[in-house]
Formats: sequence, structure tokens, C-alpha cells
Amino acid sequence: MTDTMVNAVEVRGLQVRRGKTDVFIGLDLDIPRGQITGLMGPSGCGKTTLIRAIVGVQKVGGGTVTVLGEPAGTQSQRRRVAYDTQAASVYGDLTIQQNLRYFARIIGAPSSDVDRVIEQVGLGDQARQTVDSLSGGQESRVSLAVAMLGTPELLVLDEPTVGLDPLLRSELWGIFRTLADGGSTIVVSSHVMDEALRCDRIVLLRSGRIIADTTPAGLLADTGAPDPDAAFLALIERDAPGSTLGSAASPAPASSPPADPDRPAGPASDQPPHPPRTRREAREEAGE
Repeated sequence: MTDTMVNAVEVRGLQVRRGKTDVFIGLDLDIPRGQITGLMGPSGCGKTTLIRAIVGVQKVGGGTVTVLGEPAGTQSQRRRVAYDTQAASVYGDLTIQQNLRYFARIIGAPSSDVDRVIEQVGLGDQARQTVDSLSGGQESRVSLAVAMLGTPELLVLDEPTVGLDPLLRSELWGIFRTLADGGSTIVVSSHVMDEALRCDRIVLLRSGRIIADTTPAGLLADTGAPDPDAAFLALIERDAPGSTLGSAASPAPASSPPADPDRPAGPASDQPPHPPRTRREAREEAGE
């Protein structure tokens, strides 16, 4: 498939099960190229599981995930797809510049990329500071800079603004918009519904099902709501049990035990144990 393809990501019949809980049962989704697509919804709705399937690190029980014309997770996508996890994936005892030089060598990005991405995320004055000396918002921007190395065609960002103040969130969304305007495709997850208005397209998830696949203007017009929070609540009320709104799967059986599908299950699951908390996760929990 050539670069003229319409969709960056195509998900067909995706099935994911964790322990005794079905996260997705036959999920279908298309993500167009050159746009910001927001995966929105409350914690535990399946956003992270879907993101992990897109970047090829999630064990799936059925269906297909095609990314940039190839199966998700293929080796050729390592330089074409970037993944920024919820936890900042950088080394605290290294400087910003040292972190980026290290990751640039790993992915084979040109050394000139280091200074470029540092400037793009607005950390030029802090380039020689260690990550441990930075604020939470600055650390998030370092992690984003790592994802931007090599100018990937698709950036997949898992709740990159969680726990940040409104000003820092606005700054990061400004970076996302600049990248999209430059031709990159961005998939960003969030449970902060006002961020939906910053996306070109919105996919609303609830309990592993898509209950809306629309634009910001379409979301408000369809529900008649004054803001995204009210619109999402209206869609939940409209989404009667057993509904097949959108292209989503049916909800998990009522007999399934409650679980958070965005986190690995316990030891009986086929998923690995949750890793130790990072500095960013600890800050987020403290903030709650």
C-alpha cells in the first residue's frame, strides 16, 4: 500500500481478553492519515488496550490491526511509528540532551534530530539539565521529544497530558497541532473531555465499545450539548444496554467480574505484572 492510502490505521474484528474479562469483542475502527484522532472516554474503557494493539505490543485473541499498510508491530514500523506511554520513558540521571542522543542512536535517527526536537518541545534552555531536576510537565515534554525523533509518520500518545495544569496541557496540544499540520498522524488518548475540542476527530469509548465516531462539531450538534462533558453524558444515556452504536462490539457479559481493561490483570492473566511506579505515576497518584 502506498503513502496515498487514506487510513493510517485500520482495525477489523479486534478481540482482546484479559483474564475472564472481554475488553474488545469484534472492534472495528479506521484512523485517517494527517489528523489528530482523540481516543476519549473514562478510565478503564479500553483506551490503553487499543493503543497497545495499534503499536503491536498487545496480545490479541482475534481480528487484525493494520498500521501504515502493514500488520501492527512489524519491524519496518519501528522508525515510522512512535509510542509515548503514560509513564515518561526517560532516564532521570541523564540530561535531556543525553537522553535524546541515546534514543536517537537506538532508532538510527540523525544526530541533528536531537537539537531539533528539543527546540520543538520548548526545552532549549534546559537541554543540559538532568530529567530528575525537571517539573512533571517538562519531563512529559522530554518523553514526547523522544517520540518525535526520526520524524515518525504516526505518533501514538497515551494520556500525555494527565496530571498537568491547563497551561502545560495547552502547550502540549500546540505541539500536537504543529506536528499534524506538518503531515504527521497523531492518535492521542485522554479522559479529559474538553481536550476533544482540540482533535480533528473523536472516538468515544465506553466499556470497550465505540459509542461515537465523529468530529468535535458533530459531537455537540448531534447531542445538542453545550460542552464535551455534557455531550458524553448524553451519549451514555442514549447508549441503552445491548446497543450497537458506532462500529463497536457488544459489552462484556454481565457475569464478567469488574476490571480495569487498561491495566494488566492479576497473576492468572496472560499479561505480565504491572511494572513499578515511575516518578510520573507517583506524582499523578499524589495529585489525586
